[in-house]
Amino acid sequence: MSTAAFEAARASGLIRAGEPLLVMLSGGADSVCLLDVALRLDAEVSALHVNYRLRDEADDDEEHCRGLCARLGVELFVERVKLGEGGNLHALARDERYRLAERRAVGDYAAAHTASDQAETVLYRLAVSPGRRALLGMAPRRGRLVRPLLEATRSDTEAHCAARGLAWREDASNRDPRFARTRVRHGLLADLAEIAPHAERTVAETAAQLRDEAEVIDRAVGEALSALGGGPAVEAAALVELGPALARLVLRRLAEREAGGPRALSRTEVDAVLALAGTALVGRGNGEAALRGPGGGSRSLDLGGGLRAIAEYGTVRFRAGEDVPQPEPAVLAIPGTAHFGEWTVEARADGGGEVELLAAALGSAVTVRGWRDGDRMRPLGLGGSKSLQDLFTDSKVPRALRRSLPVVEVDGDIAWVAGVAVDERFAARPGAGPRIGLTARRPAAT
Repeated sequence: MSTAAFEAARASGLIRAGEPLLVMLSGGADSVCLLDVALRLDAEVSALHVNYRLRDEADDDEEHCRGLCARLGVELFVERVKLGEGGNLHALARDERYRLAERRAVGDYAAAHTASDQAETVLYRLAVSPGRRALLGMAPRRGRLVRPLLEATRSDTEAHCAARGLAWREDASNRDPRFARTRVRHGLLADLAEIAPHAERTVAETAAQLRDEAEVIDRAVGEALSALGGGPAVEAAALVELGPALARLVLRRLAEREAGGPRALSRTEVDAVLALAGTALVGRGNGEAALRGPGGGSRSLDLGGGLRAIAEYGTVRFRAGEDVPQPEPAVLAIPGTAHFGEWTVEARADGGGEVELLAAALGSAVTVRGWRDGDRMRPLGLGGSKSLQDLFTDSKVPRALRRSLPVVEVDGDIAWVAGVAVDERFAARPGAGPRIGLTARRPAAT
């Protein structure tokens, strides 16, 4: 016997014969259907039931899952957990369920989300979060998590269970109007169904199409960012030339890299970020953009959630958490001593410092300053140039320290980064002439 839910799961390609699959089993029609379908598609099926003990019926749900798995010959793992206080209860339960599944699963683990759930997710996100990502819904695969039933509706899973003689449990909380998703399901979607009977399928299909198109968009963003140097900072003037939509998406990619997760940027926020560097996006109606004034100095904008945008020297970047304040540049006479923040940098004519550089290459004075995004040098022994960002990463320099490390600059070229690297063009060599010893010290931590 074939059903719409079975065909949807088979067409997804997410359930593979002979391979292990852990089904997250609540006892509802969707998860009972998924369990049966996975068995019929010959996966090596096990199941996980999480009892949060939040409802009077929770233990009955657990017993139902035990009986079902015993009848079908499926190994069942039962976890009884207590959720933390506060926060979104549904989100806490979901995160705990995924955490337990990630720990238990040998291979993939499956959630029984359907097209009905997808439609609810899209509508809910669209109401609370701007941007195209709200319309993408849930992915069929995210890491080891798979959703084989995204092309089937809730009616399809109930019809499958009925046809297969499989009982399921009803969760009364799914009708509790205190929960926003419940109001979307029984209010908004119900009203849309009166306008168009297949409304939930239409919304879910729109999400699927937009997800396919998102791959093209994301590739274009990656190419644009690569052309701008790859980050973490980009030239504001070059960014503006991309046009409003692509500029916004590039900025969001940079913001998400720094934030370590999804981060929406509204058009208003993008305008404010670019204004930091003295630029502006104009002509949104026709996609044209223009540069307004040069960007200089260093300015920052708090975007909330611990994320800040920073504009300096015509570039834009993002920072999560607090930057160590960057000291003002200092002039270091050769020989002589200069103070850069809490650092003391000394140049000695007799050599013998932490590093030795050619006196002729340094001249009578150098500049001691902090790292700027886009800085590059030619480290001794590398045979080519490298960004300071990569050098810091290779040397495991803490992010909080990078902006305050002394960088010795000579006529626009970087000669030395304290404790990190010497540029091959300035390094002293035997017989090459007089040398200068450079040392950078700061007070010992107490």
